[in-house]
Amino acid sequence: MPLVNFSNVDFDQIKTSIKDYLRSNSNFTDYDFEGSNLSAIIDTLAYNTYISSYNANMVTNEVFIDSATLRENVVSLARNIGYVPRSRKAAVADISFSVDCSNITAVTVTLKAGIVLTTAERFGGNSYTFAIPEDITVPVLSTGFAYFDNVKVYEGTYINQTFTVSSRNPNQKFILPNVGIDADLIRVIVKDNENSSVRDKYSKADSLFEVNSESMIWFLQEIEQERYEVIFGDGIFGKKVEEPNFIEASYITSSGADANGMGAFTYAGRLVSNNGDSVTSGVSIVYTNAPSSGGSAIESIESVKKYAPQIYASQNRAVTASDFEALLPRIYAEAESVSAYGGEELTPPRYGEVFISVKPYNGVYLSSSIKDTIKKELRKYSCAGIITEILDLKYLFVETDSTVYYDTSKAASPDGVKNQIVSNIVNYSNSSQLNKFGARFKYSKFLGIIDNSQASITSNITHVHMRRDMEPRLNTYTEYEICYGNRVHVKSEDGYNIKSSGFFVNGISDCVYLGDLPGSDLLTGTIFLFKLNSPTQPVIVKKAIGTIDYKKGEIKLNPLNIISSKINLGAQGFTTPLIEVSMCPYSNDVIGLQDLYLQLDPSNTTVTMVPDEITSGTNTSGSSYKVTSSYANGSLVRGTPHLTSSNGNGGNGNGTATTTASVSRTSTRTTSTPSTPSTPSTPSTGGGSGY
Repeated sequence: MPLVNFSNVDFDQIKTSIKDYLRSNSNFTDYDFEGSNLSAIIDTLAYNTYISSYNANMVTNEVFIDSATLRENVVSLARNIGYVPRSRKAAVADISFSVDCSNITAVTVTLKAGIVLTTAERFGGNSYTFAIPEDITVPVLSTGFAYFDNVKVYEGTYINQTFTVSSRNPNQKFILPNVGIDADLIRVIVKDNENSSVRDKYSKADSLFEVNSESMIWFLQEIEQERYEVIFGDGIFGKKVEEPNFIEASYITSSGADANGMGAFTYAGRLVSNNGDSVTSGVSIVYTNAPSSGGSAIESIESVKKYAPQIYASQNRAVTASDFEALLPRIYAEAESVSAYGGEELTPPRYGEVFISVKPYNGVYLSSSIKDTIKKELRKYSCAGIITEILDLKYLFVETDSTVYYDTSKAASPDGVKNQIVSNIVNYSNSSQLNKFGARFKYSKFLGIIDNSQASITSNITHVHMRRDMEPRLNTYTEYEICYGNRVHVKSEDGYNIKSSGFFVNGISDCVYLGDLPGSDLLTGTIFLFKLNSPTQPVIVKKAIGTIDYKKGEIKLNPLNIISSKINLGAQGFTTPLIEVSMCPYSNDVIGLQDLYLQLDPSNTTVTMVPDEITSGTNTSGSSYKVTSSYANGSLVRGTPHLTSSNGNGGNGNGTATTTASVSRTSTRTTSTPSTPSTPSTPSTGGGSGY
């Protein structure tokens, strides 16, 4: 009897294998399997085998975290290595209000847990409620007012769930039935019985360290359908709940990221005085200190697969850079992307230091309080003597300039083709391949995205530029360092390889720009300031104001007193000066190194459509074919050149000649607080402002 190949799970292959097996039997040597009733039996056997093989394959896949597809299986496998997936996060707002208590007798006023605010309807009739998980009590001042300042309110519905411990159910589980719970907002109270006035507050525990038999703790684990189960101690690790203990679990179910950006609120809370009387009047308007932010969805299956093994490998300690990257999302749930590297990687090395950059889901920068909280939490895991520095986010922008050739016989209009190209570029700019630390802009992939956008496209020639944005510290002498993390292409030995937007410096009346002059080795060079008498006629006004390292992609500027810039972001009266500096990379594949967050900037990406006369047949000889240079060229500066006037004064020196652009680019702008030369603000070899 021949051996059967059990590796084939396709229906037709299984059917063929059954026929081959029957033919090996002498009774079926010349049997017509297709023309007899035996064909139906063979189909049934093949179908049954196919279903069984499929189920066996799926079961096998669900056993391993890398191949599992069902969330409950991925979560269960992660639980085996001590990983609890991040829950949905409620958007949080910071508000303040006062209460006039002059008409009542009260020493304190308590804002009760539960709903506090509502929002007006917006975006399709959706409105949101904001609540607090615990009571907040404030004193009534001698003025008769009680002030609730900087109250953190969380978007969602406040729910109170109760359980009675029963000895008749030895396998009793305490399951929170609602979906969308923010696990950080769960509060658990245990009473001896339902009528007891003694309320013991239990705390959530993440490990068994320092836990004894009397520790009032509870553990949390995700179960099926994105619900949660509260687990109490067993009398050895944690205090055991017993009949007739009464359990109160309160929590907030949130809408996640949908409620971010809310700033207009209406008070809807409940106030009670120390006398037990309800306070129904005297509440002021609600002042919004900070609109809602930080709302996010439950951790995805892909994220669990990524971080669960890393957390297990780190063993709850932070030694290597990967340990810090794995632990930080657990400490700060709003981290979208994390980059960590040791000071030994810097030049010169800074041993004993770890530098961390974090891109939050909603926002650009981390506040000082959040930075301090992260560093405090990391100290629980890191070795003694290691200094942790949380760096401000730094963006590295990639800009492209594409000339696209298309077959006119296959395209209805060039605008339609161009719109499709732009749409694909925008989709790529928003993809997970970019928008993170350590990301790489892949030149060949980008060319393929353009070529495959439409059947009429025959080819494209694309130039790549990389840009950093520098926020100057006005009216003070400050050093600056701009790092690109990528080697710079020296396209001209005569200089002007870098381009900047215009700005004004103290002592020079004209608008000036940054230029460079390479050294003889083409590895380093000097930076100078120049003005423009015409778009192609630069005049150097100050030499040797800094240096450039083309190999490292690093610009260092000597102390410079910048008084204004041509680009100002924001509305009039609330503007932020900005200087854009761009250059061509040595390699068209651009990498977001260390603390550089890589982004493709569609707003500064151009697409030019050119008819391909050879392919379309209008000029098969190619005699009038329009050739596009494969090397970047063009203006000496970024933006519209600001020319020197005939009297030699392009501006008045105090920046009044600059214009304000009402552009919102808070999501793409990076800021580092400038510092004095003696105190570097970033891990660099020089002092001052780092970018």
